[in-house]
Amino acid sequence: MSMNRPEGFFARLRSLVSGLFQRWVREREQESPEVVYEQAIAERVRQYRELKSAVAGILYLRAKLEAEINDRRAEIARLHDDARRAVRRNQDDISLTLIAQKQQLFEELERAEQELDAVRAEAEDSKANLVRYREEIRSLVREKGRMLATLANAKARRRLQVAIEGLSTDAELDALEGVREYVTRLTMEGDIDKELGDTGLRNRLREFRDEARMQSAQSELEQLKKEVESHTLTETSPGAYSPAPTPA
Repeated sequence: MSMNRPEGFFARLRSLVSGLFQRWVREREQESPEVVYEQAIAERVRQYRELKSAVAGILYLRAKLEAEINDRRAEIARLHDDARRAVRRNQDDISLTLIAQKQQLFEELERAEQELDAVRAEAEDSKANLVRYREEIRSLVREKGRMLATLANAKARRRLQVAIEGLSTDAELDALEGVREYVTRLTMEGDIDKELGDTGLRNRLREFRDEARMQSAQSELEQLKKEVESHTLTETSPGAYSPAPTPA
């Protein structure tokens, strides 16, 4: 039991270190997405080249088998003609030998055709995989462009949001509100001075007008007194009579 504890401890330690390393790798990958895409594309390109080389080998084998089959068919045709000539010449031993060779070539031809069918099927599958790998690489390149553009846009939006949030701190808002209040108070003080100045002017104008009215009333009073005195003197003068003037 004591022997298992160190092993369990080291296993847990290896698991912890492995987990931390994987986390560190993921963080580095997230910080460098372009590098991750480049590595993925490079790996696909490497696999594509290996598959392309394998497909080339299969196509070469297919062409070789096709050429061998054509040669065997031509050789079978020649052996058949030779066997017929030997039969016409009554050379049965030669005819038997030629027929045996032809039958052997038929067997080899059958095996070669079976092998050619298998190679052709493998070649078609390999070419389809090659096309799929090529399209995958192109798709990955397009995805890289889109994702990097999206990432750049997201980072720009994030920087803008951070800048806006940085400008909207409570301290700066308080300072801005204080400036607004100060400007408003100064404006109000200017309006008060203006109002005070206008009131003094209006008061002086009112005094001037009141004085003018008083002077006009005093003049009218003096005029009335003179008219009254003149009328009184006229009435008291002997042998003179004049009607009282009609008030204006």
